[in-house]
Amino acid sequence: MTESPENPNPNNPVPGSPRSEASSRSSSSSPRAFGASRRNILFGAAAGAAFLSAGCTSNKSNDDKDAEAGQANVADDKPGKQVTIGFAGPQADHGWLNAINEQAKKRAKQYKDVTLEATEGSNDNAQQVGQIETLINKKVDVLVILPADGKALTQVGLKAMRAGIPVVNLDRVFASQQAYRCWIGGDNYGMGLNAGRYIGEKLKDKKNAKVVELAGIDNLELTRERTKGFDDALKNYPGIDKVARQAAEFTVESGQSKMAQLLRAEPKFDALWNHDDDQGVGAERAIKQAGRDDFLMVGGAGSRRVMETIKADDSVIKATVLYPPTMAASAIDLARALGQGKGVGGLAEFEIPASITLYSAVVTKSNVDEYLPTGFK
Repeated sequence: MTESPENPNPNNPVPGSPRSEASSRSSSSSPRAFGASRRNILFGAAAGAAFLSAGCTSNKSNDDKDAEAGQANVADDKPGKQVTIGFAGPQADHGWLNAINEQAKKRAKQYKDVTLEATEGSNDNAQQVGQIETLINKKVDVLVILPADGKALTQVGLKAMRAGIPVVNLDRVFASQQAYRCWIGGDNYGMGLNAGRYIGEKLKDKKNAKVVELAGIDNLELTRERTKGFDDALKNYPGIDKVARQAAEFTVESGQSKMAQLLRAEPKFDALWNHDDDQGVGAERAIKQAGRDDFLMVGGAGSRRVMETIKADDSVIKATVLYPPTMAASAIDLARALGQGKGVGGLAEFEIPASITLYSAVVTKSNVDEYLPTGFK
């Protein structure tokens, strides 16, 4: 999947997220349930990363003169108050999930004033609860949690907050806004929307254009959000029809078998949107086995392999829609700012936002070099 777990934005899915996230995402809630909406701050993948990096790590002066002038006290690169951040992430059994863990650890090492206490990572709810309780007992300053199941782990989030430990809830949202201080995650609806817009623009001048969709796990809200965004985008292109859809399971094997079914059922179509780049490995195998190259393919989540394929421009894959794992690095920035009692640069407010929804940028040959460093393995 690309990406990631239940997305808090109800109108939005993981990248697409991985199969390991599959069972857990289905029970994650959306921040909109608590009054948040698509009015939440939206960032472009690059702009968002730059905003948070510059925001939480800007070189802007934070001396007393700034405070007297009424300017927000923001975090910067200079070492400040020592902060111990507890990180409870997922089991790294999927490319996107592994990238989440790597991004968090790499970011923490950039700060001399940050100590990271990371758990082994688990997709078992009870085990992850135990890991987080251990971090609470260690009295870490801030917690960053990507829950295996947002709903199931809500109580331990509440426990941390009641203990005075602010929680940065990463991607799969808890069932209560009281269980976290800040949520940051991807935009599943936006993934589908931007995939549909890209395909629509490519095919808008073609008569009776046909598209097919290789979705993720259908009982997951994130999958339904991605499909809804895709369908909504296509409504703006009346000459394009979605003629088939197959739901896979965010695995290479399912991607291959379900793509083979699509190819047999539809001997002629013009574009394919695949929800997940890891799942897409299997889809590409099926396409090559069938000897097909008469359509364009758009991936989902943003794996490095797919970006390199896009750059080479020697296959049906022409684009991928991001579900950026860089959100984990940004979560560390936010946790550091919280631990130091500081805000985010670029904003007038003294506090960090309550909710940050990342933008699902479309990576094509024209901009792939910019995004390659963020591609996950």
